[in-house]
Amino acid sequence: MDSRRCFREFLRYTSLNVMGMIGLSCYILADTFFVSKGLGAKGLAALNLAIPVYNFINGSGLMIGMGSGIRYSILKSQKQEKRADQVFTHGLILTACLAAVFFLLGLFASEQIAAMLGADETVFQMSRIYLQVILLFSPMFMMNNLLLCFVRNDGAPQRSMTAMIVGSLSNVVLDYIFIFPLEMGIFGAVLATGFAPLISILILSPYFIRKKNQFHPVRCSLRLKILGQIVSGGLPSLITEVSSGIVIIVFNLLILRLAGNTGVAAYGVIANLSLVVIAIYTGIAQGIQPLLSRNYGAGRKREVESVFYYAAAAAVLISAVVYAVVFWGADPIALVFNSEKNETLQSIAAGGLRIYFTGCVFAGLNIILSVYFTSTEFALPAHIISVLRGFVVIIPAACILAQIAGMTGVWCAFPATEFLVCVLGGVLYGFAKKKDRTEKYVRKG
Repeated sequence: MDSRRCFREFLRYTSLNVMGMIGLSCYILADTFFVSKGLGAKGLAALNLAIPVYNFINGSGLMIGMGSGIRYSILKSQKQEKRADQVFTHGLILTACLAAVFFLLGLFASEQIAAMLGADETVFQMSRIYLQVILLFSPMFMMNNLLLCFVRNDGAPQRSMTAMIVGSLSNVVLDYIFIFPLEMGIFGAVLATGFAPLISILILSPYFIRKKNQFHPVRCSLRLKILGQIVSGGLPSLITEVSSGIVIIVFNLLILRLAGNTGVAAYGVIANLSLVVIAIYTGIAQGIQPLLSRNYGAGRKREVESVFYYAAAAAVLISAVVYAVVFWGADPIALVFNSEKNETLQSIAAGGLRIYFTGCVFAGLNIILSVYFTSTEFALPAHIISVLRGFVVIIPAACILAQIAGMTGVWCAFPATEFLVCVLGGVLYGFAKKKDRTEKYVRKG
């Protein structure tokens, strides 16, 4: 593959997936906007307390989709169609099992989860409703993630993008209809979010009805090795999503102590805008994954490195644009979600935006590095990066910095963590390159 064709494929896959992921992230952003307009600061606080559960569900679906998609793409490039179909079958089984757990939690444990997440009497009922409906729709969220990943790895990124965008636009439209004309409140907001993956799956369905798909469920015995490969390849995606939810929980608890429900509502603005920005980096990472896996499986190391460099450069450029918009537009951005014109909320949110988003460039590079490592069957560095940025560094940093500098310290925890992990990720990448050069030299010798 020449460099021009490699770059064209990079643009095709990443642009489509970035657009699709931005649309997908509008699930929560649309809820944030319409809930803030229809239900005020209390609704916004309730929504933010419930978001971590969505992260857990979405992360589980991405783990299975990305992990099995990576193995599928590598095996297809090596002409091992039977084993590739077995990977898809194992992905389906794993999705069904985890989705059943989430569904049962929605039936029987939504109140306990709402209390555990810190919902007080003023927002408890709204948080419980949002949690229960999200959990009951979890099979649709997870199946949608699995199918999107396989369709993308099957050489149809346009279909995947279309499904994501149409599903997300339907969420925005239904949000408005359910919250305002029908006056369904928080239930309407979460119902619109739950319908979105159903609509996305319907958009994907002609791909299977017309039998364009090259992946199929097959009868095979359940093999722990295949399940382990799926989990190992997709674990960074799960950790990224789950850690996002855990960080929101920790930040909510810290902010409740420092600034009450108004502070949590302000953090809701920052957290949900961050979801959109992180979705851009995730779109780049998911876009390059089929290219990395395919070229790696075929032994084209030069193309693998070219795709990685294109992705890293795109992340840096996008980060510069995003931060310029956030820095100069922090006040009007915060005002969009501040329907009650609460001065305290406005001040906390605008100041937090300018500090928090300094970490975006490092977050983007970390996400791309993780996918690079997993797509080339070098999962350990990806796990290290994901665990450090998801749990090990950011939670202690948030607690310590909150004690030292209050709300400013809370906002600083994210950029400080991403920067430190990015430095380590660069070191791990250097070691991986050195190892690759050493093995190449030994083979030649």
